[in-house]
Amino acid sequence: MPALNIEYTEAELAAIREAAAADGKTVKAYVHDLSVREQQRRTFVNHAVAFWNAHLEEFDAAFPEDTPAARRSAA
Repeated sequence: MPALNIEYTEAELAAIREAAAADGKTVKAYVHDLSVREQQRRTFVNHAVAFWNAHLEEFDAAFPEDTPAARRSAA
C-alpha cells in the first residue's frame, strides 16, 4: 500500500499525538482519517456548489425577496 512520510515540528507532532489520543486512535490512524475526511469534505462542498449553481434561477424565482440586489439587477 502506498505510504507518505510527513515531517512535523516537535510542537506540531505533540499536538497531533494529543489529538489522536483524545480520539482513541494511533497517530497513523488519526492522520489518515483526518486527510480522508478533508478530501470527502472538499468533494461534498464542490457538489453542493455545483447543485446551487445549477438551481440558482429556480431559487431566485421561488424566493425573489431573498435574491440579492446585485443578482436582481444583473438579470
